[in-house]
Amino acid sequence: MIAIIVTLLVVWLVLAVLGFVIEGLFWLAVIGFVLFIATLVWAWFKRKTRT
Repeated sequence: MIAIIVTLLVVWLVLAVLGFVIEGLFWLAVIGFVLFIATLVWAWFKRKTRT
């Protein structure tokens, strides 16, 4: 489960960086950033309920 979460975080981070690098794809940066934060929050809640 941890590997899937880390993989998703890396993918969202790469999408966000690509969106910032390629000026016409700012929307991709926004979506990548939102998905990155959503995955972090989801993982945090999931981890908190286990303990």
